[in-house]
Parts: sequence; C-alpha cells; structure tokens
Amino acid sequence: MTYSIKAALLGSALALASPALAAGTHPVTGEKLADEQTFTYRVLDEHTSVDPQIVEDVSGSEIVRDLFEGLYNQDKDGNLVPGVAESHTTNDDKTVYTFTLRKDAKWSDGKSVTAGDFVYAWQRLADPATASEYQWYMEVMNIKNAGAVMSGDAPVTDLGVKAIDDHTLEVTLESSLPYFALTTTHTSTFPTPKWAIDAHGADWIKPANIVVNGAYKLTEHVANERLVRERNDMYWDNGNTIIDKVVSLVINDENVALTRYMAGELDRTEIPAGQYPSLSQSNPDEATAFPRLCSYYYTINVSDNAPEFLKDVRVRQALSYAINRDIIVDKVLQGGQTPAYTFTPGATANFAVPSVDYSGWTQAERNEKAAALMSEAGYDKSNPLDITLIYNTSEAHKKVAIAVSQMWKQALGVKVTLENQEWKTFLNTRGEQNYEIARAGWCGDYNEASTFLDLVQSGSGYNDAKYANDMVDGLLKDAKTMDNPQPNYTKVEEIIAADMPIIPIYHYAGSFMIKPDLIGSWPVKNVEQNWYSKDLYKVAE
Repeated sequence: MTYSIKAALLGSALALASPALAAGTHPVTGEKLADEQTFTYRVLDEHTSVDPQIVEDVSGSEIVRDLFEGLYNQDKDGNLVPGVAESHTTNDDKTVYTFTLRKDAKWSDGKSVTAGDFVYAWQRLADPATASEYQWYMEVMNIKNAGAVMSGDAPVTDLGVKAIDDHTLEVTLESSLPYFALTTTHTSTFPTPKWAIDAHGADWIKPANIVVNGAYKLTEHVANERLVRERNDMYWDNGNTIIDKVVSLVINDENVALTRYMAGELDRTEIPAGQYPSLSQSNPDEATAFPRLCSYYYTINVSDNAPEFLKDVRVRQALSYAINRDIIVDKVLQGGQTPAYTFTPGATANFAVPSVDYSGWTQAERNEKAAALMSEAGYDKSNPLDITLIYNTSEAHKKVAIAVSQMWKQALGVKVTLENQEWKTFLNTRGEQNYEIARAGWCGDYNEASTFLDLVQSGSGYNDAKYANDMVDGLLKDAKTMDNPQPNYTKVEEIIAADMPIIPIYHYAGSFMIKPDLIGSWPVKNVEQNWYSKDLYKVAE
C-alpha cells in the first residue's frame, strides 16, 4: 500500500502571487499591505542556540523555523504543508517512508538542499558526540537503530535514514508509527550544512558564517539583547514572503515589555500575569487568548541522589494535592489557562483527558488528604518539611511560586525557599538533578499525546525527575504501534497521578498583545503555535 501527501492536498498553504504583492495587496484576502513589513517581538530569555540539532527551547525553535526548513511545515490550523518535501509514500506496513524533495530548494550560499543534508543532520542528532539535548527524539520518531546509535553501540551510518538520490530521502522505522509524518516538523530534524559546520565548528551559527535554507537569514545577534533575521533571497518561495525583517528583543521583565509594546516598540508581547481581563477591556482589538499545546508543572527530583523525603510518594502526593490550581489560573494568572491534574492537555489531538482520582475532589478534600499523608510521612506544622523550589527568572513564574509556597505553608506547614536562576543556569541545574523541586513547562513537539507522556519514560532526555517505572515504559512502547493508544495513555496518566514524579499545575493559553495590523495573520488556531514569519503580514492602517 502506498500513501502520498501531495502539495495540492495539504490544507491551506498559500500560493501567493508576486504581482499582487507588487501591487501592495494580499493576493488571497485582498487586504492592503503596509509599506513597512518588519515584525518585532519580545522574548523572555536568550535562546539556547540557533543550531537545529542543539536548540532546546521554544523561543530558539521559533528562530530556527525562520532560518531553516524541514521536510514539512504547518499551516495556520496546524495541518501539514510541504516544506523541502513535496510529498511522501510508504510501503505496505508503513515502516519505510520515502520523501520526494523539491528541486528548487537552496541553501543561502546557492548550494542545492539535498537528501544527504537530512541524512547528515539526523545522524548528527543521534551521534553521542554531538551531545544534543534532543538526541532522544530519534527514538521518539522510532527511527531504525536509533537506540544503538545513540548509545554508541552502532555507527551513525546504521541509522535508518539514507539518500536514494539528491531528491529522494528514505527513512526506515523500527515499526509502524501512525503519527510519524507529524514528527518531521520539529526543528531537531531540520537539515544542516556539513561544509559550514566543518569549516567553522561551533562558530558556524554566527551571522558571518551561518548557511541556512529557510525564508530568513541571520543578520545580527547581540547576546541577551536582540536577534535580527532578514529575507533570504535564495529561499525557494521568497517571492511569496511578505514580512521582510524579524527582530526578537530579550526583555526579562514582562511589565517593561508591555510598556514598550504600548509605546509602539513591539508588535507582540506576552500579557503579564493577572492583566488579561483589564487589557481585554481596554484594548479588545489587541489582547488575545487561546488554548496551547503546553503544560506547566513542577518536576520533583526522584533520582538516586535525591533527598530521602522526596523519594516518599506520600510527600509528593501531599505537595500536589495542596496546590489550589483554581486560584493559580483564576486569581494569579487570569489569562485563560485551565487547571491541570494530568500531564497531557485536552487540546491534544485524539486524546480524552482521563479523570484521575484527585481531580474529582474538592480543594478542602485535597488539603485534608494532603495533611494526613504528610503526617504519615512524619511531618507536620510542629515538625515542618524544608523544601527549595527553583524557577527561571520571570515575574509570572515568581508569582506562581509564591502562591504555591503559601499554599504549602498554610495547608502543610512546609517551609519553602524560593530561588530564581537565569535561563541557561536553570536548565543546567535542573538537567543535572541539582534541585529538589523545579518549575517546568512543556509544549508539544507534535500533536499527539506521546509528546508529553514520553517525558516520563525512563530514557527520555527531558525526564528531569529521573522517574523510572517499567510499566510506564512498556505502555508507552506498546502505544507506538497501536491504532488506538488511548487506553495506554489513560493508564500512564493514572500511574503518574499515583506516583507523582511531576505535579501538573495548569495547561497553557496563549495570552498576547498583538498589534491590530498583524493580528489577522497570527495562527491562533494552531495549538502548537508553530508560527513562521514567512506566513505573517502587516496590513495598512
């Protein structure tokens, strides 16, 4: 059996016509376009990297999607649309995927983008020598021999990916994976230029050295301050790109960012915690909130060297139960978020949120149960537990942490030390398990429940709790080949709700101020929020 995704069938990819653009109107909507097409937006922290195989954060991935292009992109509704790949076919048992690459895709230095560039990038991702934080994604994709390559037991050439010719990429899976095509929109799978990396090493991503195949080139980067990308004339669809220049500004304080937005310096910024209700009244054409495929949670160190009290499941359960999630979303954040009692959000495609036990209790019942559990573990208000909670610097994270610490103190007598850290330091601290409890957030890499639940699999690169459960591992492994994996996902959610290695707090909403001349092109219906500057545009006032 063969299966093919053709460009003409891939949803709403816009085939914009250059004559209309030249006339200053949008060729599909007919809107008059603004003369200046520069998009400026705020980010909280300096990104981790713009190297596709190294980047590990959301803001960095947003930049990488502008600079590089993978096999497939997403449209404004989250559907797959062609990127470098025009289509693909599969064999009968869907274990071999053959991608046909477009012949007009070029690198910014004029070289053609080839299947070999993808082979190099995927082998580079799996190679232990690269030390990618996203190396584990190769196993998420179920690529043949990924595990052996990642462990160093097999050469990278054994990875199940090869170039049949310059424009035909063949990928072999360990077994059929129903959502495999969805995983190819992730930035870690984007091609990288071997010749540039060989020539410049780690410095290949500097503006003077970088070679890209996306709609934009990197033209300026001032660490912890700003990053600028401008149109790439070599991009295959450059003639249909409207936004000319994209500027991301690092502004750590969300209230300062809002002030600068109001002053006209930014086209988009996050709404500070608690301010959505008032801003939606005062600026209804700019304040917007919508569901996102993201979960906000606290991860608990349960590694071998974790404090003994955190290895006690009663303590972990008590800490989770004592958090009043309704107060967090309704009083602290007020931005359309929803309380979370499971890790996987309800916005996930084809996923039914299971009703885990404690989700059905009243908060009074949760607090009563929490106090009893903490007492059983040997702690109470006369013999309080001391905990350190870390979070990356952000006013919103601070507000949540303060609220949670007060809830723990009031309900359980727990003494909490709050510690904020700069982003990269925080990632290192959490990743090396040098913490007790840490703030965490996860946005889906693709729209399927495994993108969340794989984080509690024992071998996951982002299992910062170092939680290990053989039953969970088995359920997740079996789910990969199931036509309906919901029963397995339900069971995994029930197990982690009982073991509590993580504490789900809320499911995200996108809560932004977006200038009226841009808001019409923002992909609010894409719950993954994989946006591409090439698809945005500004209309004339």
